[in-house]
Amino acid sequence: MFLSRMENHCFLLFVFVFQAIFILILYRGGPSRVFRGFLESPQVVDYSKPHDVYTNLSLFTRAPHEDTMPYCSAQSPVLVGPLTITFRVLPSERMIMKRNPFVQSGGHYKPPHCFPRYKSAILVAYRNQEKYLRHLLYYIHPFLQRQQLSYTIYLIQQAGTGSFNRAKLLNVGVREAMKDEEWDCLVLHDIDLVPENDYNLYICDEYYPKHMASAMDKFQYTLPYKSFFGGVSALTPEHYMKMNGFPNTYWGDGGENDDIATRVESCQLCIGVHFFEENPGRIHLAGMKIVRTSPHLGRYRVMDYSEETELQEPWRRPPSQHNTRKTWKADGMNTLQFRLLSRTKHPLYTKITVDIGYVPPFS
Repeated sequence: MFLSRMENHCFLLFVFVFQAIFILILYRGGPSRVFRGFLESPQVVDYSKPHDVYTNLSLFTRAPHEDTMPYCSAQSPVLVGPLTITFRVLPSERMIMKRNPFVQSGGHYKPPHCFPRYKSAILVAYRNQEKYLRHLLYYIHPFLQRQQLSYTIYLIQQAGTGSFNRAKLLNVGVREAMKDEEWDCLVLHDIDLVPENDYNLYICDEYYPKHMASAMDKFQYTLPYKSFFGGVSALTPEHYMKMNGFPNTYWGDGGENDDIATRVESCQLCIGVHFFEENPGRIHLAGMKIVRTSPHLGRYRVMDYSEETELQEPWRRPPSQHNTRKTWKADGMNTLQFRLLSRTKHPLYTKITVDIGYVPPFS
């Protein structure tokens, strides 16, 4: 009788502890937080054992009847984690096309075996960077396909020889891409960055802008400064429009990548504060937050940079000549002006060539 009572007490204690743990999980961010913990476990971040970027793609075959295709699984079954990245051999466009047979004209892809759960537009500002482009296309197409996304790669090319304006080109890319599809996610991607881990999912956070390139080899896999938002980022169309996109007035190299962080802070009332306060993967910006991909997953290789220069001259946040907190409502998507010169579908991407004007003279 005594042993029976002890067993009952132990069982009740076990149930109480289990319920307490379950409630704590829900309070701390729900099952998605637990799932993120799984993704960050050693089995998917062991970079001493990388895989070829085209691993498992042959497992995707076209479904016999599109009407009976299932939805893609919530987690792709063919993700491999760390990838082998090398820039020693420049791939030809023909070879990239051959290795990606399901990519359609214009650089559009949808899984041949299931209905995708997410649609992402990949936007790349571009001007005369053919070498970088081919390396990026070689790696990014199979990377995205293993994630079972529907996607299109957009190349927004600036015509002329004036100062480069990446921010304005991305605004153009968003405007043009939204004519094609109601995208779930807009991924703003530097042309010289290649992701190293396919668990770094190219989908948007539901609530906040997401900075994805949180650990680049150029900076020894650390952030160059706390508020860095450069390289690769992901925003929903709703967030992009509510923040008025990027400014159109950043000509040449500058801090346009970080302007968006200031816009998040300035626009906190129009987006609203949501979700949980305690989350180590989020940057606090006066009540609003930006999702930061874990550095274990958000690793990127940078093409052709001077390692010696970077080591001798550490990165600092570039000084801004813009009073973003006051001007964000009057400089962005609502004031975007450009002239569309051409829009052509290439086998691996859609190229949008535009005249975006020139840098205005100093007053």
